[in-house]
Amino acid sequence: MTKTARHFINLPDIGAEALKGILKQAHALKAEKFTPPQIFEGLSLAMVFDKRSTRTRISFEVAMKQLGGHTIVLNMEEMQISGAESIEDTGAVLSRFVDGVMIRMSDHKAMEELARHTTIPVINGMTNQSHPCQIMADIMTIEEKLGGIQGKKIAWMGDYNNVCKTFVQAAPLFDFDLAISCPEDLYAASVAPQEAARDADVIVTDTWVSMGQEGKAIEKFMPYQVNADLMARAKDTAIFMHCMPVHQDEEVSQEVLKSPACVIYDEAENRLHAQKAILAWCFEGAGVRLQKLAGF
Repeated sequence: MTKTARHFINLPDIGAEALKGILKQAHALKAEKFTPPQIFEGLSLAMVFDKRSTRTRISFEVAMKQLGGHTIVLNMEEMQISGAESIEDTGAVLSRFVDGVMIRMSDHKAMEELARHTTIPVINGMTNQSHPCQIMADIMTIEEKLGGIQGKKIAWMGDYNNVCKTFVQAAPLFDFDLAISCPEDLYAASVAPQEAARDADVIVTDTWVSMGQEGKAIEKFMPYQVNADLMARAKDTAIFMHCMPVHQDEEVSQEVLKSPACVIYDEAENRLHAQKAILAWCFEGAGVRLQKLAGF
């Protein structure tokens, strides 16, 4: 492992050129979906969670195993870090046992601190502040469906949450326009939903009630529901995206979910392929060479 590990925590820290290269490899790895190259043979990934997970857990575990690696899954409550052990000690010990850590936790600063005390890559599986793996899968999906993302208009509807904040980080890196429509007490520069949706290439939303927010009032979000009337303001070729889980007839109407514009399952699958490429980029210092990908 290199002395300075390649972490995947904050998109701006990685940079546009590297991120675009990762996505290029993601498309290549998806093309080899049924004959995956065994580039992670002998490598192990610790997967640590303090939140429930469907897509993050399955996609990272399958990504490692399809490419020849191994995983160990831990709930934070099972680890000593939830007791008396320091983040520094946890990071040092994990660095001696595994080749990388994917961690899904609430506290973004604690994740960054963990990364400072490891000599192995730390990958942000989600925090309350950001969700970079999801945005990489989203951009991959936009590239597949619309031929590219540069110059496209993406309209975000609903809550100003971790996914939205990561879209904000991604916009200048990938050169797309981002219109945010949400309650003004959450985002002062918000525009009206109809204005955000006008001529949009992509309309995207997320649940209004994230994990740990159970009981949150949702009435103020109702004007931002993605429905057929809102989709009609976008381009005829526009797609609808949602990182899931979906609450039908809250943030999105059933009509939109059943429409040809809805690409949420392609988006979910692309978590697998984008994360394979993220892992490969992080593991490159451990001997993984992207040129080993047959045909690319």
